[in-house]
Amino acid sequence: MNIYSTAASFIIAYLLGSIPAAVWIGRWIHKIDVREHGSGNAGTSNVIRVLGWKTGIPVMLIDLAKGLLATMIPVLLNAAYHGSAMITNLQIVSGMIAIVGHIFPIFAGFRGGKGVATMFGVLLALQPVLTICCIGVFLVILLITGIVSVSSMTAGIAFPVFLFLFFETPSLVFKIFSIAVAIALLITHRKNIGRLLKGEEKKLNIFGKKDIPAS
Repeated sequence: MNIYSTAASFIIAYLLGSIPAAVWIGRWIHKIDVREHGSGNAGTSNVIRVLGWKTGIPVMLIDLAKGLLATMIPVLLNAAYHGSAMITNLQIVSGMIAIVGHIFPIFAGFRGGKGVATMFGVLLALQPVLTICCIGVFLVILLITGIVSVSSMTAGIAFPVFLFLFFETPSLVFKIFSIAVAIALLITHRKNIGRLLKGEEKKLNIFGKKDIPAS
């Protein structure tokens, strides 16, 4: 393991994760801070709710790209031997740091989003087929319920379930990471869970209709 490349990877991962696409695009194009509207979250679902799909989709793609690129940095910098368990572990750590950067971005006063899109970018770099399956779960649940929080949590829980049942990985760290991802999503969505239990969680404006509380 190259210590200098590893340190550089982690620093770059945090800086990439800290790019607040929702905040910057909202200010540049719409002259508002999206965190002062809707749910107060600097994430894709709140951007779509407040600013619409044309702004939300680019934000989502940028957030996803942050996670993907951050996870590939240890490989690009040759932090460890390619194909080794060590390089996979370093990629996992870099991805986690990018997610932390998204949640606590240095470029936006440490007030970011929940890291769902960035997390999917990390997982896409580590296990693309499995991640695509989870994205499929997300989309199906979103179409059925119209609730992003439910879709995100379901897809997150599906990740370790699918990994243990249908996929193989030599990295124990990756297995632990998959469980940590599911738990982290539940923790970051604890307010959403509270609103769901009260029937107050709003459905996303998918088909151009006004947001309505989930029944």
